[in-house]
Amino acid sequence: MPIIIALISGILFGLGLVIAGMGNPAKILSFLDITGNWDPSLLVTMAVAMVISGVSYVFIKRKRVSILSCPLQIPTNQIIDKKLITGSVLFGVGWGLAGICPGPALLLTGMGVTQGVIFTLAMIAGMAIFQFTQKN
Repeated sequence: MPIIIALISGILFGLGLVIAGMGNPAKILSFLDITGNWDPSLLVTMAVAMVISGVSYVFIKRKRVSILSCPLQIPTNQIIDKKLITGSVLFGVGWGLAGICPGPALLLTGMGVTQGVIFTLAMIAGMAIFQFTQKN
């Protein structure tokens, strides 16, 4: 049963990305172009997602396990440090240059879109470099 719930959740997430247009790098870049031809439509998608996440968090934070019986790892650190800021800047620069973030990158990769495959491979390489540097 947990696999079926995970599959349904993934399908819903992917479908939401497609319907919202987040699988289209041109739409993402238009959203990020606030001084030119700005497309605010993704702002609605993000706002709705944040409201749903916020409401869900209120109920979930009291639990120790998810619906799938997996342990919940809710962050407790509230410190804004150099690593958080650096990671946020790198994420934002990557998103701005490519018009893709991790969720849509996986969607595009699954669709066989070359740009998504290249981004996903670069993202995996970045995660591997991070893991390697943390071990030393």
